[in-house]
Amino acid sequence: MAVETLTFGCRLNAYEAEVMKAEAVKAGLENAVIINTCAVTAEAVKQARQAVRKARRDHPDARIIVTGCAAQTEARSFGDMPEVDLVIGNNDKMKAASYTPMVFGTPLNDKVQVNDIMSVRETAGHLIEGMDGRARAFVQVQNGCDHRCTFCIIPFGRGPSRSVPMGMVVDQVKKLVANGYREVVLTGVDITSYGPDLPGAPTLGKLTQSILRHVPDLPRLRISSIDSIEADDALYDAVASDHRLMPHLHLSLQSGDDMILKRMKRRHSRDDALAIVAKLRALRSDMVFGADIIAGFPTEDDAMFENTLRIVTEADLTYLHVFPYSPREGTPAARMPQVDPQIARKRAARLRQTGSMQLAKLSSARVGQVENVLIERNDLGRTEQFLPIAVPGTQPGELLAVRVTGVTADGLVGEALREAA
Repeated sequence: MAVETLTFGCRLNAYEAEVMKAEAVKAGLENAVIINTCAVTAEAVKQARQAVRKARRDHPDARIIVTGCAAQTEARSFGDMPEVDLVIGNNDKMKAASYTPMVFGTPLNDKVQVNDIMSVRETAGHLIEGMDGRARAFVQVQNGCDHRCTFCIIPFGRGPSRSVPMGMVVDQVKKLVANGYREVVLTGVDITSYGPDLPGAPTLGKLTQSILRHVPDLPRLRISSIDSIEADDALYDAVASDHRLMPHLHLSLQSGDDMILKRMKRRHSRDDALAIVAKLRALRSDMVFGADIIAGFPTEDDAMFENTLRIVTEADLTYLHVFPYSPREGTPAARMPQVDPQIARKRAARLRQTGSMQLAKLSSARVGQVENVLIERNDLGRTEQFLPIAVPGTQPGELLAVRVTGVTADGLVGEALREAA
């Protein structure tokens, strides 16, 4: 058996899994399962534990290695699981040396090898050949977070904010394009905080402009979830001036009520969110937005929830990632007056229903239009606005002009016309 990786959580974890696998193989590791965990919710941690037990059942003779955010924040609890052979911290999981004790049988005093993540001050730019089975690739530009939202445990799993130098990011994108990738997604924990720790204090917008300028053969560039209040002028300029930057942004919104936003310790208001969406749409009329939203945050009453529900249509949000609030031990929100979990789940269901209606509206509006589509799997691709579309007779990696002919429960349907310009 070779090295297998199981990944939970964010896009950054998906990128890191590729690096981890490469580094483990470089170290000579074989017959192992590396589980890259997420800690964003209690449910995510529960799923990681279930994955550990299943991995042991499925691979009784393999080495089981646990890493990621949940391993960082709850290291000892994973170390106490009899199924686990080694727990590696987030900062060391992408280093070949971390896997050598498993390879050479070096005795470990403790199978929990997790350092103090808050002491980490640098993030390396890991160069990878590509992403298995994907036509688009993720590039890590930043890690960690300096903010302390009251509901979030992630800063304690990822450490302080730190940025990958611009030159290293550009080199990574060039390498991926040379390997045939047609779309690159910039990812991180809090990517709009990019740059102040680097010489000259570049911004995410400056980085975006540099990639577009120095990698002219890159057809499509995407930016993952952003904290919109931190968006800089250069990013707005890039949105307006270069259509290779895709017209889809995912906002770390969390709520549409000012009091809840304040109790979350977010730095934007409801009006800020609406203004930023309006500004970006004025620059790029085809821009669409997704958002992370928490339902049932502590103290949220019906009126507060209605403010959040209403902002979905007022801002014309399309892709919603909705989470019913679940308390994370060690966070301030866990000590606030809690909303009944059943009410939180019902509110989350209403938000998801509204999000589905918004997505259906956008999908219906595209029928008859010609879209540039990147095929990611056989016969399946994504439009520039990130809508899924089935295009019969196509192959992964093709970038095509496609006429949208219909809508199904799974997305759009279209017919290929020609190679995209």
